[in-house]
Amino acid sequence: MTPESARPHLDIFEPVVAALRDRRPVVALESTIITHGMPYPQNAAMAARVEEIVREEGAVPATIAVIEGRLKIGLSDGEREALAKEAGALKLSRADLAYAIAERRTGGTTVAATMIAAALSGIEVFATGGIGGVHKGAETSFDVSADLDELARTPVIVVSAGAKAILDIEKTLEVLETKGVPVVGYGTDVMPAFWSSRSRFRAPLRLDSPQAIARFQSARRDLGIGGGMLIANPVAADVEIPEAEMAGFIATAQADAAAKGVSGKEVTPYLLGRILELTAGRSLVTNIALVENNARLAARIAAALT
Repeated sequence: MTPESARPHLDIFEPVVAALRDRRPVVALESTIITHGMPYPQNAAMAARVEEIVREEGAVPATIAVIEGRLKIGLSDGEREALAKEAGALKLSRADLAYAIAERRTGGTTVAATMIAAALSGIEVFATGGIGGVHKGAETSFDVSADLDELARTPVIVVSAGAKAILDIEKTLEVLETKGVPVVGYGTDVMPAFWSSRSRFRAPLRLDSPQAIARFQSARRDLGIGGGMLIANPVAADVEIPEAEMAGFIATAQADAAAKGVSGKEVTPYLLGRILELTAGRSLVTNIALVENNARLAARIAAALT
């Protein structure tokens, strides 16, 4: 249930309102992948296709973004296209979501901000590409994504292809364990690594169907265990870039970022863009495929929950 104090800031798209009212499955979708994750027009085509996949699975898509100070829970086709072209969009997390609303700015929502918005509007399942986490070198930079704290506090199931492979996956898993966040490998005993279907790290838990994930979430709710759940869904093997191959591209991109002094929120967009160049576009093809795969699974989980 949306707190009354939040309602003046929210615009919930009518198809989402109807689905929530009728207790039909809804899937939240983030928007930094549109504003900061891919170039135009691929970002626009990807966003439209992901929404269509959610509909094909019998659920209602709710792409979340802030547009001119309004927190949008679901976008019209025109709003989504305009966002894909927006050059000055902010990258919004927990710290600055309210700032963008107060200052009437436009921005894409990260995993953390999308989870907040989804929970406010009663949406239980969210599909993304990869979550943020612990950056390599965080022992000196302290660069740890707010996504991890959000997973620990906000009751939304997040379907991703694991943590972005530019991160320190091992440390990210350790932090999630410390915070009590269930990390579930979907049909796998090994954590995926975003562009790669397999990493060197074991998945803490494994479930093999949307129904099993729904039962797990129901049991957590019955026990009063708060917070979210991370579902690690491997990208299909026929479109992956194997981990050993990706390691070289990532190392080069990180060295370039360090040489240019890239820091803070700019690190992830820079690395994704540089890796796109280094892979001659292959990383974008894989990125789009994994987002579509996650949207399909999220819709099936949402249906199982309802």
